Amino acid sequence: MLFIFQNFLKDLEKLLIGDEEWLFIPEIMVRTLVMYLIVLFSLRLLGKRGVKQLSVFELVVIISLGSAAGDPMFYREVGLLSAVAVFSVVILAYKVTSYFVNKSKKVEQLLEGSCTCLINDGKFSIDNFKKETLAQDEFFSELRLQSISHLGQVELAIIETSGSVSVFFYPDEEVKYGLPILPALFCEKQNEIKQKGYYSCSFCGYTDEFLPSKKTICKVCKKTEWVTSINKKRIT
Repeated sequence: MLFIFQNFLKDLEKLLIGDEEWLFIPEIMVRTLVMYLIVLFSLRLLGKRGVKQLSVFELVVIISLGSAAGDPMFYREVGLLSAVAVFSVVILAYKVTSYFVNKSKKVEQLLEGSCTCLINDGKFSIDNFKKETLAQDEFFSELRLQSISHLGQVELAIIETSGSVSVFFYPDEEVKYGLPILPALFCEKQNEIKQKGYYSCSFCGYTDEFLPSKKTICKVCKKTEWVTSINKKRIT
């Protein structure tokens, strides 16, 4: 019975501290504090843009810093100076890259990409939308967060290089019929138009007034699914 209890204690100790000794726990705490200060100092050197608005290469920098900071916290064989050396190289590479990005528009577009217009005049810019990995449901969610209920309220929507969506609205008096993006309305797709009214193509957002018809082909994208349009003004 004593033997079983001793084995249990050994297993518990290994579970808690692994192959290290208890004295390594305070050392881990000191290492973690040092690495925290180094990361904080490094982010300060990167500047406000590196923290607030991450581009692709800035995201690589943050991941690199996180990876370099993790090992010295937990592994005794990894010295703190090694991490400092990695941080120095990453920050230097970031500064050099930022210099060339600021000096050359081509380098900036190569590394950060360019903004893309996704909605123009209340309709999807289909060719541009295909270039982005943003799903329609995800995009609709972004619009709904800005109190948009249909595309007739939107003059332009642009996805920025940071991934955020900038929206320019029509004035209330210029709001027109558009594709509803509220889930309950958008799900009511139909191939047959049963009564005269305004309808929007569920694929591209093209909107027009139609007479009853068993099959109506969108003149923009050639799809045949339609959603009843709405022209409500935004509630702000």
